[in-house]
Amino acid sequence: MSQQSVSTPKPSVTEAIMSKREILLVMIGLMSGMFLSALDQTVVSTSMRTIADDLDGMSLQAWVTTAYMIMATISTPLYGKLSDIFGRRPLFIIAISIFVAGSLLAGTADSMYALAAYRAVQGLGAGGLMALPLAIMGDMLAPRERAKYQGFFLAVFGVSSVLGPLIGGLLSGANEILFITGWRWVFLINVPIGVVALAIVFKFLHLPKVHHRVRIDWWGAATVITATVPLLLVAEQGRDWGWDSAAAITCYAIGVLSAVAFVLIERAMGDDALIPMKLFKSPVFSMATVLGVFVGFGMFGAMMTIPLYLQLVQGATPTESGFMMLPMIGGLMIASIASGQLIAKTGRYAVFPRLGTFFMAGGFLFLTQLTVDKPFWFIMVGMFLLGLGLGQLMQTLTVASQNSVGPRDIGVATSSSTFFRSMGGTVGTAVLFSVLFSRIPDTIAAAFKNPDYLANMQLAMKNPDVLADPKNAQILELLKGANPAAIGDALNGDTSFLSAADQALSMPFLVGFADATTTVYWVSFGVTATAFVLSWFLKATPLRQKSAMEEAADEDALLIAERAADAMGSMVEPGTATGRIALAQAEQREEARLAHKRKAERAKAAKAAKKINS
Repeated sequence: MSQQSVSTPKPSVTEAIMSKREILLVMIGLMSGMFLSALDQTVVSTSMRTIADDLDGMSLQAWVTTAYMIMATISTPLYGKLSDIFGRRPLFIIAISIFVAGSLLAGTADSMYALAAYRAVQGLGAGGLMALPLAIMGDMLAPRERAKYQGFFLAVFGVSSVLGPLIGGLLSGANEILFITGWRWVFLINVPIGVVALAIVFKFLHLPKVHHRVRIDWWGAATVITATVPLLLVAEQGRDWGWDSAAAITCYAIGVLSAVAFVLIERAMGDDALIPMKLFKSPVFSMATVLGVFVGFGMFGAMMTIPLYLQLVQGATPTESGFMMLPMIGGLMIASIASGQLIAKTGRYAVFPRLGTFFMAGGFLFLTQLTVDKPFWFIMVGMFLLGLGLGQLMQTLTVASQNSVGPRDIGVATSSSTFFRSMGGTVGTAVLFSVLFSRIPDTIAAAFKNPDYLANMQLAMKNPDVLADPKNAQILELLKGANPAAIGDALNGDTSFLSAADQALSMPFLVGFADATTTVYWVSFGVTATAFVLSWFLKATPLRQKSAMEEAADEDALLIAERAADAMGSMVEPGTATGRIALAQAEQREEARLAHKRKAERAKAAKAAKKINS
């Protein structure tokens, strides 16, 4: 009679079920990394006009933003996949290190193109900072519990949202700090923060070590790049090339062919794919992903254009514009906390995507009525509505995506969800900035035809005091040239001349920019209104009661029992006393399994009945 050894899985997954104290310690590490990313977003968004003016590239700022977001978008699913293979902790450490290196490089940029390249390095790290904390939470916490712990991340986001604009304004407003131009510290400040974040992660973030030998989908990553970059390039440059030019058509063809190749590659890679196609078999995941694309489009469009409007039209400083964004942040935090608590209490979330997209569409529709003479409270209302919408969507769609897949796919599902939301934001930024700067020459030309503005300008140009004021020198030189093309392109480079110029001279430019901005909000309204319609097709499945770690532990326990039963069966002979005992034990396990299955089915039926009755 031969004996067989019973092989059992390593106990790391079972032991990984964590106490509340351990969870809180891990949260410290996650929040430190997320703080780094969140602070950078709020610092840069309100400092961009100062940076663009110094580097003479207002119309090129979309490159700086999209370069960052392209790399963050592409790297997000890579981090998710690699973290499923090698573990979350080492990938999180790598992400922070790359982000810090990119920040150091961005602080040395001497042109908008160089800054865009260095921001791309930052984005390569930011992809991990955005995706991995949510994936780690998905490992540790059940979906219903996860909503409650979102409060910690919201606190980090809220603090960074308040500190970021203030820090960015103070830094970009200073001529020099330690013999370095003030705005460069917007990026350099990430270096000490990143070092502290790394120290905290090394100290507190301890997760089970995982290592599986699987294929890495490098071809999938390559086709993502060749599919997205050409389409974003034509979205940015189409107004200069011509939308039907040879260069534009080439970009369309490369993008579409690469997208088809990406789908074919992902299907061939199966479970090893960057974004496994099996995820889309779940209608919940598919619809949550589509909604995430639309939400990203609207979110990043608002975050990038509103600070620009506040600084250029309202005349706010970078610091002031940061504080003026607080209504959006306040609405986001209120909605996020309230929706998180309700999800944790009830286990239901279907209403929040519908309400969220409704508020976002309403906010953009409200902002389409924005004019140069509207008071600040008007834009505050629009921002608050946008915040209320975003707060109900960001965490809800992530939880829905995570809940729709098995415990082994939490990481790739989270990163895929973040990937598509970032893709929407990347496309939104490129498209909306393209719309904005395409419209500006026409809206400025229309403003110059307004008889009231024209009369005030001509009167000002006859005033000796206005002519003698050096603050008006640049705008007077532009106006005296009387070149319509130069006037239409006046906001493409350095726009600082508008801040100090006489209002009668600058008013047509401000009106033109405000009118072009409302076109952006009309586009955003159309996108979010479409998302509102689609949100009614999201079928919200009941949230699971166990975390991914607990479910994985259950699976491993079942695997151990099955292997033990197989080994026992091979070691005994039927009819013997030992054989009868083994048979009885096997029958008991089968009865227990069937009883557990019947109990689960009854619970599911009761939930369904309760849902129908409610």
